[in-house]
Amino acid sequence: MKDSLKTFLFPWRNSATKRSAVAPLAAYGTVGNPIWTPRRYDSLAAEGYQKNVIVYRCVNLIARGLSSVPWLLYRGSTEIESHPLLTLLNSPSPRQAGSAFMESVVGYLLLSGNTYIESVINEEGSPIELHSLRPDRIKIIPSATGIPAGYEYNVSGQRKIYTCDPITGYSTLLHLKNFHPLNDWYGMSPIEAAAQSIDQHNAVAGHNLALLQNGGRPSGGLIVRPTPHSRGMSEEQRDSLRSDLREIYSGQKNAGQIIILEGDCDWREMGLSPKDLDFIEGKNLSSREIAQAYGVPPMLVGVPGDATFANYKEARFHLWEDTILPLLEFLVAEFNLWLVPAFEENLCLSYNIDAIPALTSRREAVWSKITAADFLTINEKRHAVGYGPIVDGDVLSIPLNPNFTQGKNHEKNS
Repeated sequence: MKDSLKTFLFPWRNSATKRSAVAPLAAYGTVGNPIWTPRRYDSLAAEGYQKNVIVYRCVNLIARGLSSVPWLLYRGSTEIESHPLLTLLNSPSPRQAGSAFMESVVGYLLLSGNTYIESVINEEGSPIELHSLRPDRIKIIPSATGIPAGYEYNVSGQRKIYTCDPITGYSTLLHLKNFHPLNDWYGMSPIEAAAQSIDQHNAVAGHNLALLQNGGRPSGGLIVRPTPHSRGMSEEQRDSLRSDLREIYSGQKNAGQIIILEGDCDWREMGLSPKDLDFIEGKNLSSREIAQAYGVPPMLVGVPGDATFANYKEARFHLWEDTILPLLEFLVAEFNLWLVPAFEENLCLSYNIDAIPALTSRREAVWSKITAADFLTINEKRHAVGYGPIVDGDVLSIPLNPNFTQGKNHEKNS
């Protein structure tokens, strides 16, 4: 890494460094040893994302929405339209475009609470590639200072260590994480907060599938009443009858078969139907709770009966306003600290909020207020909406007062 880059990233390296008095306590007993994530990522991804349609929809709505926002780059207050940093973000690696890269970064964060980005550095100290790494393959190596000493990447028995600067914690591997109240090293996944609702939703889906495969019939029992001249059924006869009934009449392929039995027999249901269990409302309730854990309006994941928002357009607006934009601001701030200084000191990364269709109503409201502001000059209005100045634009554009005009006309006519 170039000396100038090191000086910019670590300006306090040669000076007295103040450290937290409690940070080393967090690493006590784990210094130098990789520590595992608190919950297994593969189980969270399998039970949450792969088997639950609500989690799948929520993660995709947020990740794909965020990855569609174009990047902006500024040097001071001047926008830069072409720069190696923008090229890197739009094409981070030969096998992945910028939108797919950001989708994987956000997807890992929403599923595991942690996401890792590897920066490939060339001989000049500049990043030339970015890669999103699976969270379950990485373990943090704590240090005595309370910041990571490094990261261990392990796949198929092959290990790679990413070291961290002992003072600043800077590494070519960026670790982004959600807030976790009980873990000093790893973030908390939204799936953990919604775990019970996800289990309930999956259990309802599994029960309905099993019931459908059984021809829509709940569990029950066959009651055989012995006659006065006969004895009760033996254990062998019970096993034979149970086996015959299961083979001939149970299962999806045997739905609608007519059962024929001899003697005084009766069938009694021993399970509750989906209507009795109120599965539909229970499934909708768990769906709402899962969507709330991800900050997605339930209307956008197909949950009926949600009257929180007046229409679909309003629900999309609140998804961006309350969930996607704060997450985007978090990522931009982290990139400005970790990635941008490797290119140039005075650069600032941002994003084009005007390119987001869901925020059109907010943008139109702002433009209407600026247009109606008669105390601003034309150039001040243009600057407020992101346009450059024009000649003779430093004058006020005061609209004519209709009442004043009518008064003048009345005086002239009289």
